[in-house]
Amino acid sequence: MNRFLPPGRTLGVMGGGQLGRMFVHAAQQLGYATVVLDPDAASPAGLVAHQHVHADYLDATGLAQLGACCDAITTEFENVPAAALRTLAAMRPVAPSGDAVAVCQDRAAEKAHFVACGVPCAPFALIETAAQLDAVDDRLLPGILKTARLGYDGKGQVRVAHRAELAAAWAGLKQVPCVLEQMLPLAYEVSVIVARGADGASVHFPLQQNLHRDGILAVTRVPSPDITADVQQQAIAAAGKIAATLGYVGVLCVEFFVLRDGRLVANEMAPRPHNSGHYTLDACDQSQFDLQVRTLTGAPLAAPRLHSPAVMLNLLGDLWFRDGPQAGAVEPDWAAVLALPGTHLHLYGKASARPGRKMGHLTITAETAARAQAVALQAAEHLGLAPW
Repeated sequence: MNRFLPPGRTLGVMGGGQLGRMFVHAAQQLGYATVVLDPDAASPAGLVAHQHVHADYLDATGLAQLGACCDAITTEFENVPAAALRTLAAMRPVAPSGDAVAVCQDRAAEKAHFVACGVPCAPFALIETAAQLDAVDDRLLPGILKTARLGYDGKGQVRVAHRAELAAAWAGLKQVPCVLEQMLPLAYEVSVIVARGADGASVHFPLQQNLHRDGILAVTRVPSPDITADVQQQAIAAAGKIAATLGYVGVLCVEFFVLRDGRLVANEMAPRPHNSGHYTLDACDQSQFDLQVRTLTGAPLAAPRLHSPAVMLNLLGDLWFRDGPQAGAVEPDWAAVLALPGTHLHLYGKASARPGRKMGHLTITAETAARAQAVALQAAEHLGLAPW
């Protein structure tokens, strides 16, 4: 990745979900051939790539096939085994590296990295044994118990008010390694997306404000009137420091909590493009997926520009079941949504909807943030989404 891979070469992606699909589209627009490795024969990215290696992420034959036909390889979600990325790195350039992804896959390692960087995070304790459970500081309660690995979108997380609830929650999580985080007085949540090249150069998108419901991203607003210049500067500097100290190459999203007293604390990071950055497809002159291609191919990193204020709505499978699961799936009224000005609908090509499944997103762009917000609320009403 220290040398530029020009269009016409072949780029591989581990994972066939919607993030891989959008990476494939960005790579193809720039003239690259694409190969996806995913165990699902009907994966959204596999359906649009030039080639789909239908194999498990640790399948030696599949990894060898991917390595043989690609000039460089990336990943589309953080739970691709780090070992698979390390195997591929022996054959081809891989970004982000297996070592960097391994840190993001483990909450304990992630928290330790924040601390080592001097980036504030919520007070926490690692719980791997009964002795560590008994030794938890009372000041961490009430808190949120999170599995150290394989947790996302609110999965593997339990709120606990006191020690008895903590013990019961750990037992309910099968006593796997966990991190207990102190609950803090939250004002709002933000995230920043950084792209860093192999030469150490980096660029970033504006800070975006996020609303989560049931642990899943629901709404992203850029710009937001809630975000102060000081918070923006702190978050961008912290994300840059986190990426640099990891030796990170690729697109990295870092999520932060802004507390009621104005303090900023790091929550978690994702070694890939992120849901909260999907608005960049329509509101910026480069998307997060364009930058993912650039970091992978060693292309120059031009700073992206937000040309339109935007609101992004995450579209879950629940929208297809507004009348209840017993009524069956009913297609949302896309015509009513698309009649609104500045709407950009992205559906991910998934064969069937189910509650909680990410089916697509809707971005609303406008000449002002207030106008984007107003139209987004109209769209939400058509879709049956709760206002914010």
